[in-house]
Parts: sequence; structure tokens; C-alpha cells
Amino acid sequence: MANPDYRTLAAQARTAADAATLDNVRDRCLRSEAGFLAMAERQDLADANRARREAPAAATPDLHQA
Repeated sequence: MANPDYRTLAAQARTAADAATLDNVRDRCLRSEAGFLAMAERQDLADANRARREAPAAATPDLHQA
């Protein structure tokens, strides 16, 4: 499953906020931007943890392939 590009979605929300003429629409877009940035940070953390967890397995040779 591919992860969405949360930073791109945050940038789109910021662009929409900058173009908004109504305060409530601008606020909604800014909340969306903050949410997408938080999701991007969590995704980065999960990716880093996965890489750290899988690194020892990748470093050891598979002795069952012969």
C-alpha cells in the first residue's frame, strides 16, 4: 500500500488557505495543513523505525537459501 504524500497535501491546504476569502474556510484549511504535517511526521517516524527494525535482518545472510 502506497503512503499518501502528506507534505504535498499540506502544501495544497496552505495554498487553499491563502486563497480563501472567508475566515472559517481559511481556518479549516490551516487545520488541514497542520493535520497533514503531523501525519507526515508520524509517517517519517514509522519509516525510520521500520528501517531500524529491518536493518539487522538485512545484514545477516540467509542460511536457508542453498
